[in-house]
Amino acid sequence: MARTSAPPAPGTTTSATGAAGGTEVGGRQLSHGLKQRHLSMIALGGVIGAGLFVGSGAGIAAAGPAIILAFTLSGLLVMLIMRMLGEMSAARPASGSFSVHAEKEIGPWAGITAGWMYWVMLCCGVAAEATAAGKIVNGWIPGVSAWVWVGLFMVFFCASNLTAVKNFGEFEFWFAAIKVAAIVAFLVLGALGVAGVLGHGSPGTTNLTGQGGFLPNGVSGLIVGLLASVFAYGGLETVTIAAAESDDPKRNVANAVRTAVWRIAVFYIGSMALVVTLVSWKDPSVVENGPYVTVLQHLGVPGAGTIMEAVVLVALLSAMNANIYGSSRMAYSLVARGQGPKALAKVSGGVPRAAVLASCLFGFGAVLASKFWPDTVFTWLMNTTGVAILVVWFFICVVQLKMRRRLEREAPELLTVRMWGYPYLTWVAMAAVAGILALMTTTEGNREQLYAAGVLVALLITAGLVKQRKDAAAVR
Repeated sequence: MARTSAPPAPGTTTSATGAAGGTEVGGRQLSHGLKQRHLSMIALGGVIGAGLFVGSGAGIAAAGPAIILAFTLSGLLVMLIMRMLGEMSAARPASGSFSVHAEKEIGPWAGITAGWMYWVMLCCGVAAEATAAGKIVNGWIPGVSAWVWVGLFMVFFCASNLTAVKNFGEFEFWFAAIKVAAIVAFLVLGALGVAGVLGHGSPGTTNLTGQGGFLPNGVSGLIVGLLASVFAYGGLETVTIAAAESDDPKRNVANAVRTAVWRIAVFYIGSMALVVTLVSWKDPSVVENGPYVTVLQHLGVPGAGTIMEAVVLVALLSAMNANIYGSSRMAYSLVARGQGPKALAKVSGGVPRAAVLASCLFGFGAVLASKFWPDTVFTWLMNTTGVAILVVWFFICVVQLKMRRRLEREAPELLTVRMWGYPYLTWVAMAAVAGILALMTTTEGNREQLYAAGVLVALLITAGLVKQRKDAAAVR
């Protein structure tokens, strides 16, 4: 198996890296079956998940109307992270994305830690999404066990990801189209509701300031809302992984990242502003039924609960599909660089099928853990995922600082996308990530996540350093 510890120099290719920066083993490279329309919709749909539709309710209950501020602050951080990713991925597209860049700029141990941390997070996400989707369909068809639906979803999306990458792109294209249509419809109805056009009268600022004020639970409530909003943004990075398999990686990833700003502003911050303006943050149904269902019911939309259940199901299935794809490509990139089991390096038909199967098996193993060891193994796995994205973001900040300096010195023509306010905003983003990790120590539940993730990070760093030293010894 060919191995390289870094992408090639500009304008060159090796047996481990394709012309577009995609990883290649034994002359067999991942296909480039994704089109611009696929990448555009993957980027759009990537910011609309079940965490927004349902999970944001807990953040609203904690922060009150200040959830707008929480999503704005976390949204600004995500914009910076995506801009950094865009700069690096447009310069050197790679199926391993930030893991490839971390190996090049910091060392193999960093590539191993960031890459496998992200892989675990995505695989655990597959388990959580499959379980939630199974419960929704079981509610519609109670005669069929939720576990049967979980199994069917796992098999279906595993099979679809084993075929050509364009099938993944098509599924995500239509899933994203449905999610975008749903959120746009919500925004339009919400705006009409705020304007008083729908017959309920305009709420004005009553719900924003008349229910305990804009910050009813103080800074502690804002912190809870901030943490909830940060985790709702996880998964946007997949578009930079998918770009390496598109027909024009450099242009496509640049376009996707450049539109991230208005997507985040409109979909997340805009919808949160409408929710807390239209309904009271104290309404228990905001948590029980989800903020979107509560607003639609308030506006008198018939069948609001069923409509949003269907949208959430689509969001869950979309996330499953994307997470299987992203985890398999990350695993493939790692093993192609000698940072994982060689058995996962097999490519056929332009698809890393062994990596797809491994990712699905890990995800299904997590599903079984939720059934047989819900309070031990599954809890530990899920706790690691909450912090994993912050660890990855921190790596991205460090890597971008180093990679930007090197590109400016060696190949400035590759900087078609540039990080704003470099290096100052990169340092701001790094400090923000560190600050969020520090805030997590203030609550018991979040401390448990830190401890669980700390164990995984320590294990990966140790394994990475051991591997790095062995490789260095073999060269001498």
